[in-house]
Amino acid sequence: MKYFSMILVLVSAIGIHAQQPTPSPWLTDVERSRYEELRRSGLDALYNLDYDKARAEFKQITQLLPNHPAGYQLMAAGLWAKTLYESRRLQSSLYDSKSFYASGDDKVDPKIIDEFRSLTRDAKRFAEARLKQDPKNIEALDFLAETQGLKASFEETVERRHLAALRDGNDAVDHHREVLKLDPKYIDAQLTIGLYEYVVGSLPPFIKLVAGVTGYHGSKKKGLALIEQVSKEGHWSQDDAKSLLIVLYTREKRFADILPITRELSSRFPRNYLYKLETSDALVALAAQKRKANDPNGAAQAEKEAFASFDELLRDRTIRAVDLIHFKYGEALLVAGQNDRAAKEFLAVTKVEHAEPGLVTMAHLYAARAFDVAGRRDEALAQYREVLARPNVYDAHEEAKKGLQKAYKPEPVAKAAEQ
Repeated sequence: MKYFSMILVLVSAIGIHAQQPTPSPWLTDVERSRYEELRRSGLDALYNLDYDKARAEFKQITQLLPNHPAGYQLMAAGLWAKTLYESRRLQSSLYDSKSFYASGDDKVDPKIIDEFRSLTRDAKRFAEARLKQDPKNIEALDFLAETQGLKASFEETVERRHLAALRDGNDAVDHHREVLKLDPKYIDAQLTIGLYEYVVGSLPPFIKLVAGVTGYHGSKKKGLALIEQVSKEGHWSQDDAKSLLIVLYTREKRFADILPITRELSSRFPRNYLYKLETSDALVALAAQKRKANDPNGAAQAEKEAFASFDELLRDRTIRAVDLIHFKYGEALLVAGQNDRAAKEFLAVTKVEHAEPGLVTMAHLYAARAFDVAGRRDEALAQYREVLARPNVYDAHEEAKKGLQKAYKPEPVAKAAEQ
């Protein structure tokens, strides 16, 4: 289950703007022109982390087109993205951790869940209504696929309802396959298909065998090729596909291939510091990879660039999520073996005003580990106890109990880089 649900989070892109304009009597030329203007403005705001502006633009779409799914689906996508941002769950590396899939105390406000469900329900209802009138309407079918994909993303990353996410994710794939049957040149729809191919192709051999018997087949190579094509030829989904490739290339250990993507997206969306964090993450992993390949100079250079990037982010006073930057900097320093500096960054998280509570819990845990590796056992024990005094997130309590019993020891750098 982890292998499929882990990637469903990436339907962020699929749920936001894979629709491309198609000839349709659904909208007049004037309506479509205004709709496209509002959508583009809202999406630029969303990618630049300006959630209030994005919501205002998308709400105008619902007022312009009250019986069309676009505004409702885009408002739901904005709400989902904002929820992840505020809970510090927009960093891709989080979803490659087993602990993310454990139950915890970090519950989301039920009002947010209710609003999201209401918006996606409306989007689905209007798409289905159009399909009853015109069963081969590609735009309506695409909106239906997008809405199901967005629901899967929300269920997985916010509610952690893995089975529900799997069902809705499969629905999105099925609907986009219908789209491609009607129009094989509808490149953006390949994003969902490529994601499905990659995930199923990534399953362990035994599970893949069972999946094949039940009709699920996939290929990592084909999936990546489809997503790469969208990143180059897609109409609305090029940036979405590139964002997906950051995570998929990380899983494939293609760290050098990540850097051109993150740097391009950072340039295009300068207020989105998350792409700079992704650049730093890739540089840290690349340094470990080069160290394993007996390239100490290359490793040192990549590490130097990563640390400089973190320092630059910490100097940027426009960034609100300073807690996340300190945390990611601590992780990088821990990987580099600079344990005292790592502990300092983790403890800095706990002192940030209005820091996200779950991240503070994890910062205490990681500070304890850094102290353990540095041989400062008493300070480590104090941090493990701090973890147990806080709400449990991502299996933090279980890990803290282990740390109290036995000092934490990191995996060898070479082995860690392989995972």
